[in-house]
Amino acid sequence: MLAVCYPRCSTCRKAVKWLEDNNIEYTYRDIKTDNPTEEELREWHAISGLPLKRFFNTSGMLYKDMHLKDRLPDMSEDEQFRLLASDGLLVKRPIAVSDSKVLVGFREAEWEAAFK
Repeated sequence: MLAVCYPRCSTCRKAVKWLEDNNIEYTYRDIKTDNPTEEELREWHAISGLPLKRFFNTSGMLYKDMHLKDRLPDMSEDEQFRLLASDGLLVKRPIAVSDSKVLVGFREAEWEAAFK
């Protein structure tokens, strides 16, 4: 499993602690220094079954500074994927990626159902 996180994010720290407490092996990836590529985001989006908007970190300062709440509805999917790939801080985290599942954000019950 791949855990895509931001070290300063308290939710990411909770997710990592949950993985360790449950003895789930994972590879840690810092979303700021090694941000997801457009191709990875497209693949993860397809596997997740989630709306693309769920991949945006809507509570982040960059999202707010760029006024994306107003801009996203007028952007094509291609534009949104390019934007997400441009800066890891635009991407909602943590992201848990396994062979058959992609979870965005940390909800303990959801992770438990998916990975235990």
